[in-house]
Amino acid sequence: MSLPALARLESLDVRGMKLGLAAIGAVCQRLGDPERAAASVLIAGTNGKGSTAATLSAIARAGGVRAGLYTSPHLCAVTERIRVEEEDISPEELDGVLERVFRAADAAPSVPVTYFEALTASAFLHFRERRVDLAVLEVGLGGRFDATNVAPAAVSVVTSISLDHTEELGPTLASVAREKAGVFRRGRPALARATEPEALDALRTCAEAEGAAFHDAAAEIRVTVRDTGLDGTRFEAATPEHRLHLATPLPGEHQAWNAALAIRAAELLRENAFSFAPAEFEAGVHSVRWPGRIETIQARGATVLLDGCHNAEGAAALAEFLDRAALAGRCSLVFGAMADKDIEEMTRLLLPAVAGVTFVTGPSPRAATAAELVRRAAPGRRKAREATDVTIALADLIAQDGGDPIIVAGSLHLVGQARAWLLERR
Repeated sequence: MSLPALARLESLDVRGMKLGLAAIGAVCQRLGDPERAAASVLIAGTNGKGSTAATLSAIARAGGVRAGLYTSPHLCAVTERIRVEEEDISPEELDGVLERVFRAADAAPSVPVTYFEALTASAFLHFRERRVDLAVLEVGLGGRFDATNVAPAAVSVVTSISLDHTEELGPTLASVAREKAGVFRRGRPALARATEPEALDALRTCAEAEGAAFHDAAAEIRVTVRDTGLDGTRFEAATPEHRLHLATPLPGEHQAWNAALAIRAAELLRENAFSFAPAEFEAGVHSVRWPGRIETIQARGATVLLDGCHNAEGAAALAEFLDRAALAGRCSLVFGAMADKDIEEMTRLLLPAVAGVTFVTGPSPRAATAAELVRRAAPGRRKAREATDVTIALADLIAQDGGDPIIVAGSLHLVGQARAWLLERR
């Protein structure tokens, strides 16, 4: 079947971006403002925003609320980015809404749109046509100029602040925080978690300037992790409204916090007539689906963990999980990252936690080569190997059958490539 609009989308530069909301705003206006058809939650942050968004969507579904989920990037197929309840948009559906987006953009005067802008407008259209009650939107980059920020946002969330994408967001935690605080709305709740005072102060100041009702997650939420392993995480969460005993299938102490943020965001939606019972929070957290984040796949008798820890904060979370799950020093790591990432810091955090590492060249033209990774990696790891492709590295490690888990970590593009290869062999 011919899918011309989808082919046109794939011809666009995935990394193409431009600052400002003029293009997405104009296209949405021509489409009848689909971003306003349902209440929305904007979720920004350096790390954790996708997990938080997926958990909030699962909570909504458990509570009988028809929810749409928009996330980025995708692992294997672009259709993963747009989901209604538990159903990804089909290629045919995506082609249909994209065709209308491109038609609106091409109308005189034409409005050139990026890959992300076209997909964002398509998500808004799909959610309107599927009559969702709530649109949960993961912010792509920053917040202030991200295409998702045309949505009116009943609640805004910032999950974390660390240094990433500094060329676009600025060189300090405060500058990054100010960009992400661009999703805050006057008179609406703004829930934020930041562990560094510099970032927290910037978020609070921006909320006050905008007239948003600021909610400091660290002051309002208490999280106690009971245990975490490959089968998920059990924890307790206390908010101003609930005390809950919960289990998420997502491994890692950081996922307990992401789930707690989703719960608090759901509580703050009460101003929009959404109300959830404790059993619905428990069911939603328990049923969340978010692949590629310390995800376990069995393939040919081997256990493989996939984790898109694409920056230093994510690498620290993975290293902490390995230690807490008694896996530190046992696993073989396959690692690849984009050349513009802090490879030195990521490897400093990860390499002491694994038995050995194979550096691979990722599938993106922006990826660092295996040789560059070896050159830039933290010193002291003499057992490092190189491979030109993640599938070659995986095939070799699986054939060795060492018994302990294999980890594929770093770039989400790399994790997606590995996941597709593993699922074919599962």
